[in-house]
Amino acid sequence: MKLREEPHSDDLAAVKTWFADLSVRCRAVDYEGARPLFSDDMIAFGTFTDFMIGQELAEREQWRNVWGTIRKFDFDPAKIHAIVSADRLTAIGMGVWTSDGFHPNGDRFDRPGRTTVALARRAVGQPFVATHTHMSLYRGTPERSYGRFTGP
Repeated sequence: MKLREEPHSDDLAAVKTWFADLSVRCRAVDYEGARPLFSDDMIAFGTFTDFMIGQELAEREQWRNVWGTIRKFDFDPAKIHAIVSADRLTAIGMGVWTSDGFHPNGDRFDRPGRTTVALARRAVGQPFVATHTHMSLYRGTPERSYGRFTGP
């Protein structure tokens, strides 16, 4: 039984824009600029906390423990997929990312991973915002990065 339809091109573009915007904010270690990408009442899974309910908690427990320790965070647009609801107001976006992590001695390592994000908007044509995120590193990737960065 096939249940998933290919998303409208505008909707897939909006999902890809969300991933691109997150990449820019993460690389810039720009927490304030990232806030509009997420609903205030989002629910997230994280590396350091099982359930984070609310954007403020996600920023404190996840973003601030990761973004300033990595470099070159980027989603591959060719590896972003979406499932979009019939009314086009809800989407599930899936993306694959690459980044550089750093060992305690400063040596760089590849830090690839994947994301599933639930997105919503009030009207077709508006940007999507995340209501749920789940990011995970690929198997064998060190869980922590020890870089110390404040921007690009």
